[in-house]
Amino acid sequence: MGKRHPRVLVFDSGVGGFSVAACIHRALPGAELLYLADNEAFPYGDQPEQVVIDRCCALIDLSLQEFHCDVIVIACNTASTVVLPHLRARTEVPVVGVVPAIKPASECTVSRKVGVLATPATIKRPYLDQLIKDFAGDCEVTRVGNPNLVRWAEELVSGKEPEQSLVSDAMLPLHQRGVDTVVLGCTHYPLLLSWLQRSLPGVAFWVDSGEAIARRVTYLLQQAGRLSGAETPAELPGAVVKAACFSGPAPAGIASFSAGLGMAVAEVRSHWPSLK
Repeated sequence: MGKRHPRVLVFDSGVGGFSVAACIHRALPGAELLYLADNEAFPYGDQPEQVVIDRCCALIDLSLQEFHCDVIVIACNTASTVVLPHLRARTEVPVVGVVPAIKPASECTVSRKVGVLATPATIKRPYLDQLIKDFAGDCEVTRVGNPNLVRWAEELVSGKEPEQSLVSDAMLPLHQRGVDTVVLGCTHYPLLLSWLQRSLPGVAFWVDSGEAIARRVTYLLQQAGRLSGAETPAELPGAVVKAACFSGPAPAGIASFSAGLGMAVAEVRSHWPSLK
């Protein structure tokens, strides 16, 4: 039997993590992906922190019992801020989180005017204040926490596209401030990039965390010897999402949606695994 391909578990509360999975796929086309979404509790920003911690840890524990994974990616800003230490304490599998890409944005901007798009919950979190203080203290930072963006991204799965005028209205604060760089501070938002770009044609740099996460996953797999020798990612067969698992009903059209991002899904599961 051949050597098992490296496998990466990508976790989110909804479909936003598919934007991160796509970045991992481009960096590691030979890696196998497992997608796990706690859409029964979506959106996480509306949940108490302890609920997020308990659900994330329980769902990931159950998934690891069935699927051996080499790296876990928490592709959700809200979950990453509260879950990482708890999850790392209960598993030996390396865990990668996501934070808004404030530092790379501060390195890109020419005008020193930066916009941050995030969920209302992320916009208000102290850790975002600290990121801006640490890495963008000399920038004028405009924050926008519009609750509709995540919903619009989720609706893309079923083929419903947002109205461009509504997206433009949501982006008006960034347009008025003349930002030249925008941080996509939620993994859902890269899925809306074409609408965002049409709303803000003057923005030169759109920055998210997907590629940085993919680089970190690559490093961890290399350190574990999972990408050693002649078996380089480019020489392995095309990646596949081994399973796309949802704690609630699987969104209609999820297989086609994933395929549109370049990732075929072998199996879709609804109401899995049950926490009740």
